[in-house]
Amino acid sequence: DVQLQASGGGLVQAGGSLRLSCAVSGFTFGEKAIGWFRQAPGKEHEGVSCINWDDGNTYYTDSVKGRFTMSSDSAKNMIYLQMNSLKPEDTADYYCAVSTGWDLCRVYDYWGQGTQVTVSS
Repeated sequence: DVQLQASGGGLVQAGGSLRLSCAVSGFTFGEKAIGWFRQAPGKEHEGVSCINWDDGNTYYTDSVKGRFTMSSDSAKNMIYLQMNSLKPEDTADYYCAVSTGWDLCRVYDYWGQGTQVTVSS
């Protein structure tokens, strides 16, 4: 079974930084895709970033480009999301997730419990 566990969330002031981590098991790094999505209170899920190993690209939603950086460490079975210049609108629960189907990075098949990020103004 694929299991994911995100951590590293917290309360930070606008302009600050956080680094989210995600421990992954039961999934082979280098195949298909893995990413982060978030859900703010009262809003739909939003894809944040995704590493697509099938096409070799890392994708970011427009609102985080230049501020967030996603990385992976296959030796440790970990992925990370470095979030800089945080804004109040980044406040959400963040989830790490695996995408293995036909619509990589758009449809996720497995995800773990989220980690809460709160950015104060």
